[in-house]
This record gives sequence, structure tokens and C-alpha cells, in this order.
Amino acid sequence: MITGERMAAVDENAAALGVPRKQLMESSGHAVAREIREIADPGDRVAVVAGRGNNGGDAFVAARFLDEYEVTTLLLGRAELIGTEIGRENWAALQRAGYETREVTDSSAFALPEADVVVDAMLGTGISGDLREPAATAARAIDEADATVVAVDVPSGFDADGGDYADNGVEADRVVTFHDSKPGLDDLEATVTVADIGIPAAAERFVGPGDVDLARPNGRDGRPYVIGGGPYTGAPALAAQAALRAGAELSFVAAPDAVAGEIQGYAEDLIVQPYESDRLAPDRVDDLLETAERYEDVVVLGPGLGSADETLAAVRQFLSSYTGPAVVDADALAVVPEIETEATLVCTPNRRELARMGGPDTDSLRDAADEIEDFAAELGHVVLAKGVDDVATDGERTRVCRTGAPGMKVGGTGDLLAGIVAALLEHADPLDAAAAAAYVNGRAGERLADDGSMGFLASEMLAEIPAALWGGADE
Repeated sequence: MITGERMAAVDENAAALGVPRKQLMESSGHAVAREIREIADPGDRVAVVAGRGNNGGDAFVAARFLDEYEVTTLLLGRAELIGTEIGRENWAALQRAGYETREVTDSSAFALPEADVVVDAMLGTGISGDLREPAATAARAIDEADATVVAVDVPSGFDADGGDYADNGVEADRVVTFHDSKPGLDDLEATVTVADIGIPAAAERFVGPGDVDLARPNGRDGRPYVIGGGPYTGAPALAAQAALRAGAELSFVAAPDAVAGEIQGYAEDLIVQPYESDRLAPDRVDDLLETAERYEDVVVLGPGLGSADETLAAVRQFLSSYTGPAVVDADALAVVPEIETEATLVCTPNRRELARMGGPDTDSLRDAADEIEDFAAELGHVVLAKGVDDVATDGERTRVCRTGAPGMKVGGTGDLLAGIVAALLEHADPLDAAAAAAYVNGRAGERLADDGSMGFLASEMLAEIPAALWGGADE
């Protein structure tokens, strides 16, 4: 089962692996044509009603495989407004080859040809809510027709993310859906065929640019709250700056007053909130909780805190009471297996920290991905294990991220990752945020290592985060 939103990401990942959408569209159209051949006799009339997205493009391809039928393809809208280049190419191919095509530019003039089979390719995944014109008029005509209705991927009006169905959606008799079933399709009174269109398993398993699209912020938003510092000062500063580079509106750091000034000195962009102490202790937790619950969006807990007994006691107290989303990193990770919390946690251990938490002790996180998944299921939180290959899992779904460079062994890159996760967690599902953050962090390192250098610093990676997230994730 895969949602429409996730399916779009997998399509993009497949393209990055060398299987372009044009090739997938050809396979999808062929699958629709196969379905029609199973239910129609040669010479039967087939009416294709297509929209201007890739769903319509799939149907344009299908029409080319149906020469033994009388096929008429109706496009809802003007051809020059078809939304993708591959859709326009396949529409043009129909016209150049002399297939019967019509453009419907006025819903009041819509007329469905007499047909034995109607192909519904108006709206695919990613579209939800009641149908608007001209699709609404076309849907009424399709439902009233004395014909077998074959929907491409999902019936128009069907929400492939939530399984909801618009009141005026198309009532399909058959559905040809691609790669995997979509939520709610099995509940329809329709025969559902899942067509393998050649998407490699790696497009789902390995994190790619599609995962970044899924988690990317639409604009600046969010105010991550980094609770860190004490023995170390650079870690919380790096995490907070990375959150800003990944789209956060503001970035706060709560730190002992003994080091607050030093943390502020790293960047004037940070809002540093000092508290009286030289390290985090239990008597500070109530104030931090009040601030985190009332004013901030996502907490980053751990960078630079150290492992003093009173600090770990404070971490236990904080996590036991906190109810919001949090990224837990560094020494704070040690307490996670022993506490119960209502918080939504993304834990970001390196392989040694993972083993100390009770997870697998391995030199290759990628080879141990299934064991890490089992550990995350037992833990009850998302785990983003950091290594040569990063593994992100929520205990049911697992992604492996292969971006990165050897130079990223330098200290501080894990702090950057924690900050990026926090920024993306404002907008995305925890697993999606973790997977995309790993990809972006790795790409930032790759961009610096393009000249073969291994001498870059974590602080230098900060400037590469925006390009990796918005401008160059698939370069």
C-alpha cells in the first residue's frame, strides 16, 4: 500500500536512478491497454476522457496500443495547457499519427461519444475534493453512460492519500493502479488491478530527491528550540544554525549562562536564552518545559549537554513530561530506552550510540537495516542511525540514505543533521523529515567534496544546506 503523495516521491526517485517518468508513462499506458483488451472485443468503441496531467498522459499512451478498437480521445482543456512535457509529447504523437482526438474547452459543450468502454483519466493521485468543471460535467456523463468504466491509477475524485471519495467522483467498474495499491481502493465496488510499471525497489528503499520534495518547507516557518551546551558550545550552535539554513523562521538555544555568550558568539542569527547554571540540571527543567510547550514548535535535545548524572536526570525529567515533537541527539539518547513519554521523538544516534541504546552493534548500518527497524519498533520512536549509509525507520517503514562524503567524519556534522531534522519536522511526517534531512545533510557534504577535498568543516557545510534542500538535491 502506498499513498499518492509517497508515490510521487517514488516516481522522482526512480527518475534519479535512471528510470525516467517518460518510460514509466509508457509502461502505465500499456497496462491500461491490457486491461481494456480483457474486457472489450476488437472493434468495440473506446472513449478516453483525459485531463492535462500525467494521468491523462498515461491514457494518451494507452490509445496507441488500441488500434483494434474505435478509440476517441477527449482532452479536457487546451492542448497547450497540458501540464508536463511528456504529456504534451504523447498528445502530439496521437495527432501526428492520425488518431481521433478532440479538445473540450467548454464544459457546456461536453459530449461523451457512444462507447462500450470509457477510460477515466481526468484526475490522478494528488487531487482531492469535489470535482470542478469541466471534470464535474464529464464525470456525470461517464457515470450515466452504458459502458464499462476503467479508471487510470485512481478514479477521478478519489483521494489517494486518505481514501476519501468526492460526492461527484467517477464510479469506476475497474481501476488500473500503478506500482502498488492506494489507501481505500480495496473498499471500492470495483475490480482493482495493480500494474507493475518497472519502478525499481531501490526507488522506495533508498532516499532520493523525491523524499526531499516530500519534506521540503514551502517557506520560512517554525521556531526550533535547541536545549544544549554546557561542557560543549559548538554543537548547539551548529544545530541551531542548520535549522535556520533548512527553513526555520527563528532558532532558539537554551544554554547555561556560563556558556551562553560563547554560543551567541558563533552567530548573531541565534536567539540564545541563558539560564543560571554551568550545566543542565533538574531544577531548570520546569522552566524549559514551559517555554517548549508554550512558545516553540520542535525541541532539539542533547547537542553539547554532556553526560553528567544531573544532566541525564534532567533529560529524563524533560522527556517524561514533554508532549511535543523533539529531535534527541548525542548524550541525551542514553535515557530514551528507559523513559515513557508522550512526545514524538526522532532519535539520531551514531552507530556507537545506537549500540549503547540497545540497538544492533554493527559496522554497517545498511546491512543491519532490518535489525534497526526492529529496534525502532521496540523503542516506539523514529530512529535515524548515522553512518556511512544512514538508516531512517519508524519500526514499520525503513529508508536507507546513501548521500555523503568521507570528509563528513569531521565533528559537528551530526549536529547539523539534528538541526535539519528539526526544521523539516515542522512540515513533514517524522520518518519523512528524518530521511530527507539525511539526504540533504549528505548532499551538503558532497557539494564541498566535489573537488576531492576532505578538509572541510561542519561549519562550512551550513552554507550548502539551502542548495541541497531547495536548489540542488538532485544534482
